[in-house]
Amino acid sequence: MFEYQHIDSEGKSIDLPVGKIVCVGRNYLQHINELNNAVPSMPLLFIKPTTALCELTQSVVIPKNLGPCHNELEIAVLIKKPLSKATTQEITAAIWGVGLGLDLTLRDVQTALKNQGHPWERAKAFDSSCPMSQFVNINEVEKLTALDFSLHVNNELRQLGNSQDMLFSILELVANISNTFTLLPGDIVMTGTPKGVAPLSVGDELEIELKGHFSIETDVI
Repeated sequence: MFEYQHIDSEGKSIDLPVGKIVCVGRNYLQHINELNNAVPSMPLLFIKPTTALCELTQSVVIPKNLGPCHNELEIAVLIKKPLSKATTQEITAAIWGVGLGLDLTLRDVQTALKNQGHPWERAKAFDSSCPMSQFVNINEVEKLTALDFSLHVNNELRQLGNSQDMLFSILELVANISNTFTLLPGDIVMTGTPKGVAPLSVGDELEIELKGHFSIETDVI
């Protein structure tokens, strides 16, 4: 049963519906290089359905018998107002807050789809493919352009990112998306992952941190 709800830093439900997840690929140069991908001239977008969402504080469920499932930790932006062809000022006023999410990726499935020129949804949009943290209210965030975040797997640092290293900033991403289709209250924008993607295994212990705001410990089943 689908039970996900956006929550705030105190674990309380946020009064917003659960909407679509708009994901951005290839937004950190070092990650582009580690997968030998081309640098995009505009944000590369794909969408996950609401059923991809689950709570990051619960165990991370990875599919079995479909090849390696990679971690891709990303800054997530929660939208609170409709945005269409929005200006920077409108975007800032429409962000409820930020959190962290995992864009779980079936890498072999994705590679096969890419080689055939097919969309990525079978590799990216399966149930529970987007474990999501709590959201920190925008009023508590000093700079959207200086957010540090990290993923440790079994006490070893695997991913370390800062929003200043994005090819397209958070505000640029949301503006670009809003010029393609409308963002609605409760939608989430996933802003891309830094280098360090690698397979997760059953039994892995994860520690996920948005520096200065929260740290989450969970495991993989």
